[in-house]
Amino acid sequence: MLTQEQSVEIKVLARQGLGIKAIARELGLSRNTVRRYLRSGGQPPRYKARTPRPCKLDPFKGYLHERIEAARPHWIPATVLLREIQGRGYVGGISQLKAYIAPFRHRPEEPLVRFETPAGRQLQVDFTTIRRGREPLRAFVATLGYSRATFVRFSEREDSEAWLNGLREAFVYFGGVPEEALFDNAGAIILERDAYGEGLHRWHPRLAALADEYGFRPRVCRPYRAKTKGKVERFNSYLKGSFITPLAATLKSAGLKLDVSTANAHIGPWLDEVAHQRIHGTTGVKPAVRLAEERQVLLPLPALPRQTSAVPGLRQGRVLPYESLQHPLSVYDQLLGAGA
Repeated sequence: MLTQEQSVEIKVLARQGLGIKAIARELGLSRNTVRRYLRSGGQPPRYKARTPRPCKLDPFKGYLHERIEAARPHWIPATVLLREIQGRGYVGGISQLKAYIAPFRHRPEEPLVRFETPAGRQLQVDFTTIRRGREPLRAFVATLGYSRATFVRFSEREDSEAWLNGLREAFVYFGGVPEEALFDNAGAIILERDAYGEGLHRWHPRLAALADEYGFRPRVCRPYRAKTKGKVERFNSYLKGSFITPLAATLKSAGLKLDVSTANAHIGPWLDEVAHQRIHGTTGVKPAVRLAEERQVLLPLPALPRQTSAVPGLRQGRVLPYESLQHPLSVYDQLLGAGA
């Protein structure tokens, strides 16, 4: 668009007898611009407003807003939303999706520093709180350091029994036992640090017995350094964003609330079909692929693991608990159909 100074200069040069080509060259304008200006009688040329081009994302923006609002104060990752709208016919890429939803996000994720361990060396174990209050929801999470394959078990409590059962079921799920398990400083794990000298802790007797039975070495993070368990901490964030938040938002839209049984009923397929099939951001490899490698070097399970029948339907490589549900599983399957 012409500035006021350019308009004046065109008039002056035209009165001096210069032609359109000479004026355009003198002012660094196109000949068409100079020609349109002179033909308009000295009025600035009017440009036709461009009609906005249709965007592949347009038909899905209403759905995206509904999902974002239903999930607040949490956030559904773009990868999850992409999978959902692809199921509804979206054929665009993730870049324009990320660009569109970015302004609606208000909480950046905290970066975590991770270190690498060889296959079979370490299992990072944690309990993460999903919901507090009268109907608490917590998750036992165990991540293998090399493959990033993860076992998850939901419960209402975070007591010694929940820790020990989670470990037993995780070992069966992975098909073996790593050399060491890294914990935080929970009372159900460690009673006294450095009780018998530096690094010689007094473990909870039930954990010590379990470690002896399965053959792993327990370790704890340094005080106030729980995030040295970076791999499992990172998965906790992924679990909440990519599994808990979308599932809870879907149930909320139907007037239902996520409970322990429902979460456990859906976590096994989600781990096998989504979490372990994604290309991991750090390793660049699917956890399922690395898990197949890691299983070759894990320590063997005891001949008769204790309480492996605690989860009916549990077998190596897949967890499918079948507890009685507050609502029939078919209800949830129908609700989740659009987001599968």
